[in-house]
Amino acid sequence: MIIQKERFGLSKDNKQVDLYKLKARNGVEVSLINYGASIQRLLIPDKTGKFNDVVLGFDNLADYEAHKYFSGASVGRYANRIGFGKLTVDGTEYQLACNNGKNHLHGGNVGFGKKCWDGDMIKEEHSATVIFSYFSEDGEENYPGNLSVKVSYTLTDDGDLQIDYYAKTDKDTHVNLTNHAYFNLKGAGNGDILEHELQLNAKAFTPVNENVIPTGELAEVVGTPFDFTEPKLIGKDIAAEHEQLRIGNGYDHNFVVDKPVSESGFIAKVVEPQTGRIMEIYGTHPGVQLYTANFLDPEPAGKKGITYIKRGAFCLETQHYPDSPNNSQFPSTLIKAGEEYKQQTIFKFSVK
Repeated sequence: MIIQKERFGLSKDNKQVDLYKLKARNGVEVSLINYGASIQRLLIPDKTGKFNDVVLGFDNLADYEAHKYFSGASVGRYANRIGFGKLTVDGTEYQLACNNGKNHLHGGNVGFGKKCWDGDMIKEEHSATVIFSYFSEDGEENYPGNLSVKVSYTLTDDGDLQIDYYAKTDKDTHVNLTNHAYFNLKGAGNGDILEHELQLNAKAFTPVNENVIPTGELAEVVGTPFDFTEPKLIGKDIAAEHEQLRIGNGYDHNFVVDKPVSESGFIAKVVEPQTGRIMEIYGTHPGVQLYTANFLDPEPAGKKGITYIKRGAFCLETQHYPDSPNNSQFPSTLIKAGEEYKQQTIFKFSVK
């Protein structure tokens, strides 16, 4: 295992940002930056043994600060949307920023994905780990409670990438953390992802209203464009006449993972037929958001000056359901003072 650290840049608020490179013995390599505790690069092989970078991102810090699509970032305190930015904890209502139309999105105006985290490296015989830490003060983005957060990335000898999320609060609060990597298994910037084959371990999804907030219903996917229980091309039904696809301008929906809440299990599998690359996702979260990059903007240009296009990537964000604080029938995102929040996601890569 190889782990290295180098300077990546200086943030607008004069904080040093570093890049951490982790390389497994089989050649799989991941680069991380402490700005947003983000995945900056991920090199995996195709069926011929050629390595390509399969995550969208940027070559410099200024572009990470300028873009608005959470590329590769750890997002929180609350990943995804909260309707009207309203949060009630112990009878007290908190008004959060509405930074996505009428909604609160990915932690607010300056969420975790736009913060500089502290980074520490751990090298062991069969793995390498970077632990990013951030302290979110009581009242930051108007969330209650001082929250200590850690996101650790571990690369194993086999090339598996494991993300562990940890948080602890001194006051009751809501927490929902995820990673917002944009994947294209043909290689970042190599066209669209409509021919990727996707399977989701989900028999239901959470439909949304016109404000893109869950209605509270758990709708069965069978007989709809949202049925990925068997492998299906992402593009097969993306243009179907369906109200939910119209609202999302494609897929931008949370799927209900078919496993006991908090237990680790299979979540998703993606196969890219041209390169033979396979990505499998396992983890503990109760949901996963499928987003097909319906609003990617060509500016700023990506790594090596590549222009990223609409539907040039997909996201599979393991998470709790959107707007859970306002839907008591959803798995709870409330953590009590002194309690610990723990979630895990594992990406496994192979070829066929």
